[in-house]
Amino acid sequence: MVGDPETEPGRRTDGMQLPRLLGAATIAFSTAFIVRPRLIAGPSGHTGPDGRVPRDTRLLMNAIGVRDIAIGAAMMCAPNGPALRAAVAARVASDLGDALVFGFGLPERAQRLKIAAAAASWAAVCAYSVRHIQD
Repeated sequence: MVGDPETEPGRRTDGMQLPRLLGAATIAFSTAFIVRPRLIAGPSGHTGPDGRVPRDTRLLMNAIGVRDIAIGAAMMCAPNGPALRAAVAARVASDLGDALVFGFGLPERAQRLKIAAAAASWAAVCAYSVRHIQD
């Protein structure tokens, strides 16, 4: 029916908004920790004794942030169907990779659990959103 967002060609349904909203949230979060790396460096134990984020750590976190912004933008802009599924799959793979790397690599158990749980949870939410993607 014309004007019906569920059937009009090229229109997104409400359910299909979830992956796109998660893409926008990814961009917002990633931008925040590029601007204020302490947001992620603090909980992961990557601050110096003075509480500042060392230059090398900041550089790595910025690279991760740029990666995540690019994936978030793909989630927001990819056409429905296989392209959007691929963008979400990239988000899930990146988050699972972060969960594994930080979950096994951080020096303190509390940090490993906190960061790995956050990354794995985001991966799970994004993976769930795939079921809302239609062709």
